[in-house]
Amino acid sequence: MRASAWLGRRLGDLGWALLPRRRRLALANLRQAFPDLAVGARRRIARQSFQHLGTVFTEGCFVLRRPLAQVTAQIALEGEEHVRTVIERHGRALVLTAHLGNWELLTLAPALTGYPLTVVARPLDSPALDVWATRLRRTAGVEVVDKREALRPVLEALRRGRLVGVLLDQNASRREAVFVPFFGRLASTSRAVAVLALRTRTPVVPAFTRRLAPGRHRITIQPALPLPETADPAAIETVTARCTQVIEAAVRETPEQWLWAHDRWRTRPPGEAR
Repeated sequence: MRASAWLGRRLGDLGWALLPRRRRLALANLRQAFPDLAVGARRRIARQSFQHLGTVFTEGCFVLRRPLAQVTAQIALEGEEHVRTVIERHGRALVLTAHLGNWELLTLAPALTGYPLTVVARPLDSPALDVWATRLRRTAGVEVVDKREALRPVLEALRRGRLVGVLLDQNASRREAVFVPFFGRLASTSRAVAVLALRTRTPVVPAFTRRLAPGRHRITIQPALPLPETADPAAIETVTARCTQVIEAAVRETPEQWLWAHDRWRTRPPGEAR
């Protein structure tokens, strides 16, 4: 595992050197998020985030080559009572997460909690990486739903009493989004989680992973977010903002383990310059 982590960091260094546009984007995003942080400190976080991403890949390869029980033994689970309470009361839950820590390890939730999981994911741009991600997500019997055609499969998964995991920290197109604050700047954020939660009265349970050491991780499950009684546009914006606030707080704890090279603030509100 130590060798795998070392290789992952070197892959991240290679990306840092060979992807100047992504490097500049990560530094610009960090300048936006932490304007009071010294330039050198922001640069260290940016480079560490590249190394982290490389390690996510090599850890995933390691998972695919080891017995599932051996992998889950290295994952600490905190807050399981929160999801248990929601399942007992409502029979289903939406799991809110982000590209933080090794987020792919959340697909091992069925092995850790005993609850079946469906994840909503967009196919990766690289076919080879997409095959890798799909294999990893199915290691513990996770059901994968294509984000582009997710509504009916997600409603069916909720009806069957499953957890449905959704990543909500990437830029969304204007037609499917609301603009809510993220690190002090409005960010185009998918309204899908809020709409599903409000219209089906399904609780939203935040859950995030963090790497503690090579091969050792912690999954933290938080209490369900409060939901307004209505499902009007104001309520949808309120829930989306709450989800984004929770994600921001999680990222602030370990910023080097988030995906800063993503253009999170690409889509701007009407009339606002980029």
